[in-house]
Amino acid sequence: MTRQQQCPYAIDPSGRDIHGEAARLSAQGPLTRVVLPGGVEAWWVTGQEAIRKLLIDPRISKDAYRHWPAWINGEIGETWPLAIWVSVQNMVTAYGDDHKRLRALVASAFTTRRVARLRPRVEEITQTLLDELARADDGRPVDFRGRFAHLLPTRVLSELFGIPEEFRASLHRIISGFFDTTASLEAARRNQVDLYRTMGDLVAIKRDTPGEDLTSSLIAARDERDGSRLSEKELVDNLILLFTAGYETTVNLLDNALCLLLANPEQLARVRAGRATWADAVEEALRVEAPGANGILRYAVEDVAVGDTVIGKGEPLVISFAAAGRDRAVHGDDADRFDVTRATRREHLAFGHGAHFCVGAQLARMEAEIALRGLFDRFPEAALAVPAGELRPLGSFISNGHREVPLLLGRQRAGVSAAGVRG
Repeated sequence: MTRQQQCPYAIDPSGRDIHGEAARLSAQGPLTRVVLPGGVEAWWVTGQEAIRKLLIDPRISKDAYRHWPAWINGEIGETWPLAIWVSVQNMVTAYGDDHKRLRALVASAFTTRRVARLRPRVEEITQTLLDELARADDGRPVDFRGRFAHLLPTRVLSELFGIPEEFRASLHRIISGFFDTTASLEAARRNQVDLYRTMGDLVAIKRDTPGEDLTSSLIAARDERDGSRLSEKELVDNLILLFTAGYETTVNLLDNALCLLLANPEQLARVRAGRATWADAVEEALRVEAPGANGILRYAVEDVAVGDTVIGKGEPLVISFAAAGRDRAVHGDDADRFDVTRATRREHLAFGHGAHFCVGAQLARMEAEIALRGLFDRFPEAALAVPAGELRPLGSFISNGHREVPLLLGRQRAGVSAAGVRG
């Protein structure tokens, strides 16, 4: 078996052409050598079948402290601009028994039954946000991402985690910086300090005044039996993971799903006529525009062969969820096209696969379905204020969305709730 010899491809940190880059790398095969921002070399995995196998392979780890020699020996450290992505110690970066222990502490908050109990509250928040949009509408474009897509998961997660109002603006600013892969080393380090200070303050407040929320539950797990179930760093890092991932994924899903539906009116018409469901639209949006375009980093615990290529022990790799969603071998020659009736619309890996499958996937799907149905029922003539091709992407090769989504609301239909039921 061979190791690819071509010069590594330099990844664009701005993410200005995520799918073009994914296509170029896919053309070189399921695995390609790349250089990440900051000069770190890695394997870039694009083939959906290769990704699916690697995500369930026990020889692939996300624990840099145990399985990335360059991190362990200090060759790569906190001065790397993307260090926050590997330095955190939470259930996503844990391996083996540590991962099982940490995931068990939070999985109970996202069971099917618990998520279902959140539905009335998600519908209520959606209705409130739509009311706010209606009151503010003066015929000029509104930023859907800032005025709706950002606010829905923020309010849902803030209630789930018991995050006080005064923390929310700071967390939004910090999370945006967390995903900005164009940030300078100084800015990235400053944002990291702000992140840990803010989460530390939140934990201190919730310790003093616990409630019926996920933060209080994790603190209780940390404090019982002298922290044997959860270290203080694991506590904070898991809160960072759950809030940032739950927020960013849902914002990007809402952003991309709306843009895809408005850019493809025939597909929107299918859904509105009942020839497809809002769930179909959400799944196809997840396939075409994975909210998390690329997942960094994973490491080979030992030599791992993928076809004729070997990922050497200790070498890092990046999973390209953006490329997997448009893999023509799985989704056909028109894999780039948005089609809510596509047979393979649910055969995507946008929420991961295997042990690290996203615990909040059900909640994100539910929020998106309720939000899209509610928006188009309330504003049936909604339209993008600029052509879809002119929307500016986020400054990230990890997070896949737009800086803003200018939306013309058009005529408002009265007497319709966020759940799509006439009042």
